[in-house]
Amino acid sequence: MKKHSHLKAILLALLVTFLWSTSFVIIKFGLAEIPPLTFAGLRYSIAFVCLLPFAFTKTNSVVIKNLNRKEWLKLFLLGVLFYAFTQGTQFIGLSILPAVTVSLWLNFTPLVVAAMAIFLINEYPTKLQWAGILLFITGIITYFFPVDLGQNQIIGLAVMTIGVLANSASAVLGRNINREAKINPIVVTVISMGIGSIILLVSGVTIQGFPSISLHNIFYLLWLAVVNTALAFTIWNLTLRTLSAMESSIINGTMLIQIAILAWIFLGEEITAKEGIGMLIAASGAVLVQLKLRKLSLAKEKLDS
Repeated sequence: MKKHSHLKAILLALLVTFLWSTSFVIIKFGLAEIPPLTFAGLRYSIAFVCLLPFAFTKTNSVVIKNLNRKEWLKLFLLGVLFYAFTQGTQFIGLSILPAVTVSLWLNFTPLVVAAMAIFLINEYPTKLQWAGILLFITGIITYFFPVDLGQNQIIGLAVMTIGVLANSASAVLGRNINREAKINPIVVTVISMGIGSIILLVSGVTIQGFPSISLHNIFYLLWLAVVNTALAFTIWNLTLRTLSAMESSIINGTMLIQIAILAWIFLGEEITAKEGIGMLIAASGAVLVQLKLRKLSLAKEKLDS
């Protein structure tokens, strides 16, 4: 029975990574009609509305009511970093760069988090993490060599670098909030997503306007918000109760390959043999770095519980 539930968790986690991978393709389709910031704002605003009823349960209402100023500030910053900046730059990046390049660049996040740990909590990478960092850099060099970037690609990578830094900072902040164990995950998600999605939507409409949206793009928006965001994150958190940190990292690491295949099939983004090898090397390095990070996170959660 235990073996069956473990297999079920693995399959569910793979389903979630597949849904998240399809997001890159769906976003690419939608960007033909909807400006990136407005698109991101709409996606997460709809997801926020879907999750909002959970904030009004008896338990969660009490938690929200008892939040102090410091906790509200942390949740506000998390909303700005993880939703407004990370998701906003991802949508802008996808409007400029191939889906695989955006996905690959996002894999810089665990490396940046590991670097932040040195300065913030005096925690140095292990030998395994250093090996992962070297592997990842080797993969990036292999993927882009010889370097011949156009102006749009340079702008796109610059935008994605801002996104990676914001994503890394949000990962550290999110771990800090969850480690204190005062605010349950659903309250953290609802409040931070609400704040970030409103900032995204207001910024998008103000800067890029609100376009007329066709029926199929309305369907894309609803699918991204309800299935690929609200439902997928819920299922993923459920699988974390069964899967080890190593299993979750490896399954999450398959996204880069899934996105490459989906982008090739639906977007016509071809991958050369050299790029494919570089991508695989980089993905392996990112997984090695994440293994230690996730183990540390789980250990701290156990100590604090």
